Amino acid sequence: MNRRLLDYGPAGLLVECADLEDALALRARLDEQPLPEIEEVVPGARTLLLRLSSGLSPSRREQLRTLDVQAAETTGQELVEIEVDYSGEDLAEVAELTGLSPDEVVQAHTGQVWTVAFCGFAPGFGYLHGEHNRLRVPRRSSPRTRVPAGSVGLADQWSGIYPRVGPGGWQLIGRTKQTLWDLDKTPPALLQPGLQVRFTSTSSR
Repeated sequence: MNRRLLDYGPAGLLVECADLEDALALRARLDEQPLPEIEEVVPGARTLLLRLSSGLSPSRREQLRTLDVQAAETTGQELVEIEVDYSGEDLAEVAELTGLSPDEVVQAHTGQVWTVAFCGFAPGFGYLHGEHNRLRVPRRSSPRTRVPAGSVGLADQWSGIYPRVGPGGWQLIGRTKQTLWDLDKTPPALLQPGLQVRFTSTSSR
């Protein structure tokens, strides 16, 4: 394994990983075996931004660059169940794109554990990585100007939940009443990197 390390200001380091799996596994390793110089790890799709208390020695940088890590272990990690009404506007289109029936789309979405790979786009929005790619679909060719809060969508390899009303181009398959962002809680975001998510259906289909 050979990662690219880029200095990010006076107290930061950006680690460019080989792919998403490498980024997930490296973050999991740093959670289990933290380096004393690292104060915070901010994950991306295939990067880790490290906020440092002090500079890293050449040997420590080499360790990060070449450390061989296995796939991230999910056993024992916190799991959150989220109830979804699978009556989204794009459910039929997702079924057509994937070659599945609408019921099979719901079964594929609820029948796997999703991992919050990283957060972004909007406060409380987590990019969820699944156990398989049967639901991999493109974004809509024409984004919506208004997506309701709680909408559950798919785009590329990700699933996500819109924490608030706003524009968006993901394929919408359902909606949840779960609160994703609450400033009265610590942390305010329900979905944190590394968290496991299982969706359950409240639909009568």
